[in-house]
Amino acid sequence: MSIFLLPLIAVVMISLPLYPVFRKRVTGKKAKNAIIFNLCAFFGVMLITMIIPLGGLVGAEGAAQAASTSSGAGLAYIAAAVATGLSSLAAGIAVAAAAPAAIGAVSENDDAFVKSLIFVALGEGCAIYGLLISIMILGKV
Repeated sequence: MSIFLLPLIAVVMISLPLYPVFRKRVTGKKAKNAIIFNLCAFFGVMLITMIIPLGGLVGAEGAAQAASTSSGAGLAYIAAAVATGLSSLAAGIAVAAAAPAAIGAVSENDDAFVKSLIFVALGEGCAIYGLLISIMILGKV
C-alpha cells in the first residue's frame, strides 16, 4: 500500500505550492509566507525522493541495469539533456523579448505582422535545433 501512497504524497506536495498562487497571495507578508511555503514543499519533495529508494521500493533490476551502463553512455545522456535544456531556455528568453515587441508593433501598424512573426519564430527555432541535436546524440548511444 505504501508503494502507492508515497508517490501520491509526492504529487500532493509538488502541487501544494500552487495553492497560494490561486489564492492571490502576492503582496507583503502573505508573499513572504508563500515563498516560505514553496521552499518547505520543495525540500519535502526532495526528502521523499531520497527516502523512496532507501526504503527498498525500487526494484533491483533497474539498479543492475544502471550499473552496467558505461560512463560514455551516461555522458551522452547528460549532453543530450544539456543541449535540450539550454536551447529551450534560450528560446524562452528570445520569445519573451520578441513577442511583446511584436504585439506592440502590430497594434501600431497592421502591416508589421509578418515581420514580427518571423522574429518570434526564429526564437522558437533555437529550441527545435537543440532538440534535433539531442536526438542525434541519443541516436549514437
